[in-house]
Amino acid sequence: MIRYALTCDREHEFEGWFASSTAFDDQGARGLVACPMCGSTAVRKQIMSPSVAGTKKKAAAESRPAQAQAQAQAQAMMMEALGQVRRHVEENFDDVGDTFAREARAIHEGRAEERGIYGQATAKEVRDLAEDGVPVSPLPPEPPKKTQVN
Repeated sequence: MIRYALTCDREHEFEGWFASSTAFDDQGARGLVACPMCGSTAVRKQIMSPSVAGTKKKAAAESRPAQAQAQAQAQAMMMEALGQVRRHVEENFDDVGDTFAREARAIHEGRAEERGIYGQATAKEVRDLAEDGVPVSPLPPEPPKKTQVN
């Protein structure tokens, strides 16, 4: 099978698959190759680079830096989003420090005003809160300072 990049007389670009070069020529001469966008049968092949055996490994190797760059960009975007969540919590919730577990339980049980809080809790305190149905979630870590990054 051969894949051709094709264009019609109205400059619409599309692809077509043919058993051979002569199959394209034969079908084109009989008006069987038509533009899927406008129906024109005045279709011609575009200039294409040949597909050469053995180039897939080279292309894969060449794409690795681009993949690494895309992955690094996605990671940076995720870190930025986590930083925004942390900033939102710090700007809009009450910091209750190391009394977090006691305060979260009091809010859950209706003994304290309902509000957003954050603070510190031990692993045991967090487990106990979760077992008792008190909704808790870890705060995203602080992003590293620019002076600490390589």
